[in-house]
Amino acid sequence: MTLAHVSIVLVTLINFIILVYYCWQTYYQRIKPALAMWIFFTIAVALCLTTYLSSGEFSIWDNIVNTTDLVLVSTVTIVIFFFGDRSSRFTRFDTGCLIAVLTILGFWLITQNHMLTNVLVQIIQIIAYFPVVKRLWQSGKNSESFIAWIGMLLAPAISLLSSKGILATIYSVRAVVCISILLILMLKIEVTEQLVKKQLLNNPAKLP
Repeated sequence: MTLAHVSIVLVTLINFIILVYYCWQTYYQRIKPALAMWIFFTIAVALCLTTYLSSGEFSIWDNIVNTTDLVLVSTVTIVIFFFGDRSSRFTRFDTGCLIAVLTILGFWLITQNHMLTNVLVQIIQIIAYFPVVKRLWQSGKNSESFIAWIGMLLAPAISLLSSKGILATIYSVRAVVCISILLILMLKIEVTEQLVKKQLLNNPAKLP
């Protein structure tokens, strides 16, 4: 078995575990993921895979993280829609981002420019992180799962061993960078919360 084969198996396994874990956590509302972000992901990931396959003689296994991501994000989106917390519903900001995604979809349907559309989708996939970043930044509380996001970081990193074509590489690298930034923000919020709790315990007079 080659490294490429090992990569395909590991990425598929990781995303399957993330799928089960994320759906379970969301169903019991132990985490409150932003619905808008996952809708963006579903549209963007689907369009990204479609344009990738159309840009050359590639198979779904040549961009395994994109393929398994599509199964992951579409399933999680459905679970969040039916079982997620109300605060994860749409806002004006979310609607604006969704319009941008649909605009690029329209561009691709008209022009059939696979390469440019794929690059634009990569940009939209970065924008798709905005709702959760905005939510975390404004609330000052981490509502996302470290385990799930660390898994989603490992999957694209490992997929680089089997990726074929520049678009597949861009997809994986973009995911690694974006998720790393999100994890840093989540960690910062967790550390800040712990420091505040510690200060309150050391200064009982400040407690309400």
